[in-house]
Amino acid sequence: MPSRRPEILAPAGDLDSLRAALASGADAVYFGLDEGFNARARADNFSLERLPETMVLVHRAGARAYVTLNTLVFEPELPLVERILRRVAESGVDALIIQDPAIALLAHALCPQLELHASTQMTVSSAEGIRFARGLGVTRVVVPRELSTTEIRRLASQTDMELEVFIHGALCMSWSGQCLTSEAWGGRSANRGQCAQSCRLPYDLVVDSQTRDLGDVRYLLSPKDLAGVRAVPDLVDIGVHSLKIEGRLKGPQYVTTTVQGYRRWVDGVIAGKPDERQLEKDLADMSLTYSRGFSNGFLGGSDHQTLVEGRFPKHRGLYLGRVRSVSGKEVFVTPDERPWTGALGLGEQRPEAPNGAISAPLPGGEPTPAHVDPRPGMGVVFDANTPEDKHEPGGPIFRVDRKGQGWVLGFGHPGPDLGRVAPGQRVWLNSDPSLVRRTESQLSHGEPEGRIPLTLKISGAEGAPLRLHASAWGHESSAMSPTPLTASRGKGLDEELLKDKLGAFGGTPFTLEKLDCAELSPGLHLPVSELKALRRDLVAELTAAVERGHKRTVVETTVLEQVRASLLARVPEAAAEEAPRLLPLCRDDAQLEAVLAAGIREVELDWMEMVGLQRAVERARAAGLRVTIATVRVQKPGEEGYDARIDKLRPDAVLVRHWGAMMHFLERPAGQPRPVLHGDFSLNVTNSLTAAHLLGLGLDTLTFSHDLDETQLFSLLDHTPADRFAVALHHHIATFHTEHCVYSHTLSNGRDFKSCGRPCEKHRIALRDRIGQEHPVIVDVGCRNTVFNAQAQSAASLVPKLLERGVRRFRVEFVRESQEEASRVLAAYQELLAGRISPAEAVRRTAVHEQFGVTRGTMKVLS
Repeated sequence: MPSRRPEILAPAGDLDSLRAALASGADAVYFGLDEGFNARARADNFSLERLPETMVLVHRAGARAYVTLNTLVFEPELPLVERILRRVAESGVDALIIQDPAIALLAHALCPQLELHASTQMTVSSAEGIRFARGLGVTRVVVPRELSTTEIRRLASQTDMELEVFIHGALCMSWSGQCLTSEAWGGRSANRGQCAQSCRLPYDLVVDSQTRDLGDVRYLLSPKDLAGVRAVPDLVDIGVHSLKIEGRLKGPQYVTTTVQGYRRWVDGVIAGKPDERQLEKDLADMSLTYSRGFSNGFLGGSDHQTLVEGRFPKHRGLYLGRVRSVSGKEVFVTPDERPWTGALGLGEQRPEAPNGAISAPLPGGEPTPAHVDPRPGMGVVFDANTPEDKHEPGGPIFRVDRKGQGWVLGFGHPGPDLGRVAPGQRVWLNSDPSLVRRTESQLSHGEPEGRIPLTLKISGAEGAPLRLHASAWGHESSAMSPTPLTASRGKGLDEELLKDKLGAFGGTPFTLEKLDCAELSPGLHLPVSELKALRRDLVAELTAAVERGHKRTVVETTVLEQVRASLLARVPEAAAEEAPRLLPLCRDDAQLEAVLAAGIREVELDWMEMVGLQRAVERARAAGLRVTIATVRVQKPGEEGYDARIDKLRPDAVLVRHWGAMMHFLERPAGQPRPVLHGDFSLNVTNSLTAAHLLGLGLDTLTFSHDLDETQLFSLLDHTPADRFAVALHHHIATFHTEHCVYSHTLSNGRDFKSCGRPCEKHRIALRDRIGQEHPVIVDVGCRNTVFNAQAQSAASLVPKLLERGVRRFRVEFVRESQEEASRVLAAYQELLAGRISPAEAVRRTAVHEQFGVTRGTMKVLS
């Protein structure tokens, strides 16, 4: 029997969805605020002004509420964030879900009792990373969706931190907090809640400079939705604290079907009686509500052949079959003779790889909805492989007749344009009015009752008053009868009577869980009217306490300046660099040769594999260069060896890209030397509090986040030492960083690196977007893919102002540049830093796009 039943955590994008979650039995809900700073800015969200009312609604239903402040914060916004945090703490919110360390630092100073959860956007993916989060006061970590149950089990064995796991909903193609596509291509930031969903766009596959025909597979970065039901037994056994449902942009029907389905399944697993038939029905309901097709996600490990279906980026629902004929207002549909798996199906085009069978290692395989026969009123869509068409033929079914193994679907007038429906097209059931009616009926029943367990202890003796002590949800209340107990002529106050009169909590948030009468003498009497009055008094007091939430101390005066000063005081002095320094980051030998020829003193190495990296380190060191080695972008449990291998190469410095690596190199035994540590852009430093905290921990320099625009960057420099920062002067922005391997998916039959045959060592892939730009796809040592922006961008125009402010470190990053191209870029920027050419001339010589940062945020004014 598991020691803990995991919490079912439901999304709430608006009030109706919140009420649907509570009515369906969610243990907790999470939502954002109208004031911004949450990763779903497009959701309706909730008013800060009415947050106390919202908390009363949630708490009376016996649930907890978590507010998402899970975006990055810019320097000018810190006073606003402090005001929001104060009002959130006062409202009784149970926890904050956060991305930016600055919010944790401010929240802890304002209200030490406020619970903090590290959002998946914080990219805490290892036990070492958890140690960093714990130092911020975090008590729960939302693990990245890229972790398998095996990795989650390993992580749980290495820490006592509460773990929250995404169990259902949309999957991001990129590691959360590490996606910069919206910034690079849409002028806005996903780290600010403004995701442009670039992963849902069509792309052409370019292999070795040649376009590869994939037929109707065009959505190469659009994953299926997660339905992690098959992982629930393992996650329950591991003891995870929370199972999280994604979907704050979905409606109450989605919330109802997912919460009810997962609650039934979790309860069945815990009871040892999982109901497979009911699960299939629940998955069918979830599919009809919203589904791009279901998968295990990464919970069963990487399976590059099943994660991405590739034919559509949006809701399809339940697959019914194919069109066989169309006549008038009728369409004859039959199920496929061979079940359609949704696999890429390139057949002979893909080289065979050893052990390349597609598999699903979780017990029970892929999540499979029950087969559903079409019924009148259900919605249907006819799929002509044009999912971007907003007017695909489809609509409600008017009549259904069974014909052999198939169905004749009849439609009314006007109905769908059946002139666009042809034999062979796939047919999907995509809505069911009965699910809508179920949700509406549930919401019409009012607030949930009886969800909070209450323990009642009763004591008393003849001639003394009856004493009651009640406890519920950590709150306590006591009451005493105004008249003394007397001897009874009958059974008196036995357990049956007390349960009936004192435990009758109908119409309240409470239910009697335990009655303790051990200290009540037998054979005593008290009028029933007094018993009922005592119950009413206890309920009123406990209800008020539950509605308020936990007792907290909230500092009334501003704390921002005090927190900033305290953090900056811990930042050690650094030796000033006399002259501006160009920092080339190389990814291959040709680029390194260009650096050596340019006479540059320091180089950063970011290699695909360790053997080549060792040769590059030796080559650079022999030429007298200081060598910095870049860590991988993220690191999962069991991958600690990457940092250990960097240690063995003894670099002068390490470019730290994730929290785990930072802690690995900082947590050295006393007296053991460590390399210089440079924090990279992926640490997402956008304000002085986060910057000062990281520098105080021991990082030597930081890189400005790519989320900053010019104004925000210089505002940050107003409050931090400029000589401790590097700026990405020239780079192809790293748009997606993904666990999914495009090489394996399109050029192999392998499910992971063990069976893919390593096509990445033989081919070069790029993704061509709708305007013809070809974005390189690079594989790192951990077999993760990074999609780099096709066009390099430059911050050359900022160089004079940055030099004036005292910034001395300017990074130039290469991706696939040849030696000649790299030499030209380096020469231009050397001339710029020396003051011999203008920024405009540097941009002309390097042929790049001049841009720094993004153009839109989510800040709102709070009075």
